[in-house]
Amino acid sequence: MEWIAFSVLAAFSQAWRNALQSKLSQHASVAAVTLSRFLLASPIAGIYLLGLYYWQPAPSLSLSAPFLSYIVAASVIQIIATGLMVLLFKQSNYAIGAGLAKSEALVAAILGMLFFGSTLSYLGWFGVALGSIAVLLLSGFSLKNFNLTTALLGLCCGTAFALTSLWVREASLISGLPFPHSAGWVLLLVIGIQTLILGAYLRCKEPHSITTLWQHRTQVSWISLTSCIGSIGWFSAMSLQHVAYVKTLGQIEVFFTMAISVWWLKQPLKTRDSLGLILIALAACLVMLT
Repeated sequence: MEWIAFSVLAAFSQAWRNALQSKLSQHASVAAVTLSRFLLASPIAGIYLLGLYYWQPAPSLSLSAPFLSYIVAASVIQIIATGLMVLLFKQSNYAIGAGLAKSEALVAAILGMLFFGSTLSYLGWFGVALGSIAVLLLSGFSLKNFNLTTALLGLCCGTAFALTSLWVREASLISGLPFPHSAGWVLLLVIGIQTLILGAYLRCKEPHSITTLWQHRTQVSWISLTSCIGSIGWFSAMSLQHVAYVKTLGQIEVFFTMAISVWWLKQPLKTRDSLGLILIALAACLVMLT
């Protein structure tokens, strides 16, 4: 049941990373805020991988075309997903933006079944569906205040994150390495590629954003640290279990998000939040029982 511990670690770290990013988005562009997630994560991931080899020696990575294609695809789509998340922060308040992007679990279940050979139990499907309903409740969805732009951004963001997770899992499974070294290599390569892509973009298109990130370097450091810890949790959990289950359990991030929203971002909660949180707790229990 290691995947459960890794998922909880990832959810806790991601809640803080998203909160920090939402603060930074008030001062920096979407691309700059996205880069802050990866900027210092590469050396952290490298140290983590070295630690794994020191703790438990394993074969070195052998690159293959399918493996590299999954790595590159996951790297690019996660940049897009993170950018869409930042746009959501600008469209609505923090809790709603984070909630709308949580369609990821259901999308991952559907795409995994159609294209990646994932097979979920009936109990697992019920848990994933229940978690999706909870996310809709927590996002404040209603026909009365429905906003098409925000809804489409949330759906696109969730789909992009789902594809990232599915491709990361496939890369880890075909790496030919034992766990957790497989997840560690995928993490290092994905973060490295993302840092190069975004760094080159900012250098050419938004050189002033580099100055902005330097001015907020303490905040950027915390974003990179929490992001890397979260990615270690996600990549490890998804190497061990179906993405849909991992992401459904990961929705307990909403518990952490709500606490951060009230305590740190000073945003009040709605009365139906309690029902949504109860449903998420039930969904998490169901996928853990599968």
